[in-house]
Amino acid sequence: MQKNWWEINSETLIDTPFLAVYEDRLRQNIEKLISYVKGDTQRLRPHIKTHKNAEVLELFKIYNIKKIKCATIAEAELAANQHIEDILLAYQPVGLKVERWISLIKKFPETHFSTIVDNLKTALDLNEIAKRNNIVLSIYLDLNTGMNRTGFSISEDWATLIIEIIKLKNLHLEGIHIYDGHIKGTLEERDLEASKAFDQIINQIENINYDLKIVAGGSNTFPFYAAQENVECSPGTFVFWDSNYQIHLPEQDFKPALVIVGTIISKPTKNTFCVDIGYKAVSSENPIDKRLVVLNDENLIPTAHSEEHLILENKGQNKYEIGDIIYAKPYHVCPTVALYDNLQAVNKKHQIYAQWPVGARGRKNTI
Repeated sequence: MQKNWWEINSETLIDTPFLAVYEDRLRQNIEKLISYVKGDTQRLRPHIKTHKNAEVLELFKIYNIKKIKCATIAEAELAANQHIEDILLAYQPVGLKVERWISLIKKFPETHFSTIVDNLKTALDLNEIAKRNNIVLSIYLDLNTGMNRTGFSISEDWATLIIEIIKLKNLHLEGIHIYDGHIKGTLEERDLEASKAFDQIINQIENINYDLKIVAGGSNTFPFYAAQENVECSPGTFVFWDSNYQIHLPEQDFKPALVIVGTIISKPTKNTFCVDIGYKAVSSENPIDKRLVVLNDENLIPTAHSEEHLILENKGQNKYEIGDIIYAKPYHVCPTVALYDNLQAVNKKHQIYAQWPVGARGRKNTI
């Protein structure tokens, strides 16, 4: 009898809870991503916040993906150590983080680094520290298209800000950065909303006598930007996918490639049992019904959650015993991965064959 894709041979199991990543499905997701941009890997700058992992970066290089986006200096250092050629820190460096950023750039002189700014003061500060260090910093202008988290509003005069930044001799303005994670809904609704802001930005760029690259989007708006010319796309969750995007982005045919593996540790009542997938094993920022989905049994319903415990109510007829293994898809995979020191790599034979460290899990590696 053929096993379910997520089941792991018992002789290779380790103590739970752990995260299992299925390399064949991960490779399929990378190949699917490339197909959406018609094979042009130069248009891909995937965000590595989802995996924070050197082995995934090595797979990127095998598939000729040479640019990444990241959110922390630890992630940037991990990518530089893996000889990723082009690294964009999509997080405006402020305060002591600026010194760390400069140190990272000096440590890896063969790597092309860039970061974002969304105001003139930060640009001036970066220009001054770059001058003191006798370097030129590459930057992108971060634009706010409606998420209101970071960025200079596109309803204001950002063209003038570009002109002011261009004047700074120790900064090199590479282009525009857009993250529009607030855009949700059907594919048509997401495309329409993204196009409104994008068209406005393109019209403004045409009036600026300066060559500007565009790095745009995440998973929600990836289909829109993949269809545009000369735009670098930055989805991240595609590597592992999760229940949230499987439900809300059905047009993107990525496969779940990461599973939480747990063990039933207690049966406190006739219809409930406790699994060792607590707050510390799965991202818990969402309501209890949006934290994980148990694979192969839709009748196991999460009802309570604490630091080391997850209570499931069994509303079906399947029988479970203490010691049984439970496989579940996280609803939000990115912060779930950050809870673990390692990923357990699973091959086509359903065997755990390697351990992949989550190398940028912490806030700091060496810098």
